[in-house]
Amino acid sequence: MTATQINPASALPTTGEFRLEVIAIPVSDVDRAKQFYGSLGWREDVDFKIRPDFRVVHMTPPGSPASVLFGKGVTNAEPGSVSALTLAVDDVDAARAELVSRGIDVSEVFHGASGFDLAGQDAREPGRDPENQSYSSWASFSDPDGNGWLLQEIKTRLPGR
Repeated sequence: MTATQINPASALPTTGEFRLEVIAIPVSDVDRAKQFYGSLGWREDVDFKIRPDFRVVHMTPPGSPASVLFGKGVTNAEPGSVSALTLAVDDVDAARAELVSRGIDVSEVFHGASGFDLAGQDAREPGRDPENQSYSSWASFSDPDGNGWLLQEIKTRLPGR
């Protein structure tokens, strides 16, 4: 089976939907992270200071049904230890340009190796995918702690998506 084929028989029956809504990311300084994600143009949904050792912040990217959660006492992961957090964008060049205009250090657009290829088997090639295929042009950036983000251009979704 190729990546473009979907096997409906493998879908599990369910009594309802399972929607991914929140991803926890580890940060060392909650206020610095809140300022950074706000500078990306992300909406602040909540900032609950529940106890001195427990604070929860939710920030949501424009157009996303899912948000990131960070704070104090919300994860045992080391700050900066999360990678390949992926933002699907219609136009990777435009998304990159917007982030750069906001003062964010974003990689140049690349293609070739998947943004998820940590083994580095295939080299990243500079520029957009020459065939302009969806899922094949990327850019990357990190938050102040080093949590890694990818911009992935998706113009046409695979079947079933």
